[in-house]
Amino acid sequence: MLNSISAQQLLNYQFTERPQSSLPTMVFIHGLFGDMNNLGVIARAFREQYSILRLDLRNHGQSFHSEQMNYDLLAQDVIDLLEHLQLHNVILVGHSMGGKTAMRVAALRPDWVKKLVVIDIAPVAYSHHWHDSVFNGLFAVKNGNPENRQAAKPLLAQHIKEESVQQFMLKSFDANATEKFRFNLTALHQNYAELMNWQRQDATNVPTLFIKGGLSNYIENEYTADTLAQFPQATAFTINGSGHWVHAEKPDFVVRAIERFLQSN
Repeated sequence: MLNSISAQQLLNYQFTERPQSSLPTMVFIHGLFGDMNNLGVIARAFREQYSILRLDLRNHGQSFHSEQMNYDLLAQDVIDLLEHLQLHNVILVGHSMGGKTAMRVAALRPDWVKKLVVIDIAPVAYSHHWHDSVFNGLFAVKNGNPENRQAAKPLLAQHIKEESVQQFMLKSFDANATEKFRFNLTALHQNYAELMNWQRQDATNVPTLFIKGGLSNYIENEYTADTLAQFPQATAFTINGSGHWVHAEKPDFVVRAIERFLQSN
């Protein structure tokens, strides 16, 4: 246990241990605006064989809030938690921002990471501003100060047209929170450029699976060279007919892809 890390600095987490299992612990890391529940369906598919660790990244869920947020900090938070729990043999599974965090953890502590699964994100910097309308909707809710989700929904809908995205954001609505959401909206907005960015890292020889949503543009063919330079043991699998939240849209396909990857040498 790290004595230098206070309880307030540790991430909120849920750890389900299987004492009789000699297999690595599977660690599930959510994406932007999410929390530990977002990959819950995928995690449950593996709970009979593996110990399962789900967590809230900083500025998300019930974890601590901070004005600072980048992938070095996010990765170190996860490493501190793994050290606290004495988990030095893990399989990391991360979606989007959580995928980039997982990649950075694997680069910093490759000796702790047996395998890595990255869901619909590449180790590249993105110049797109895909979340402008989302932030506009979230700040409309914050400024409108609604008393419940029913009142928050039309404020979101003025800026976010997709019903699925509205519902996803409303899962984190908290009328009693200063930001009106369980995530730290102001910090996420202020650090958005850092979260879309990526500092190219040296090659990490951890076996890695990249899962792409067939309809998503987060993983493109033009990123292949950069990806293989950083993760030379990478393989890729595309799930057709799914977008960026492929784990929510087609969870059975994601589970099967991960199962095949874990069973491979």
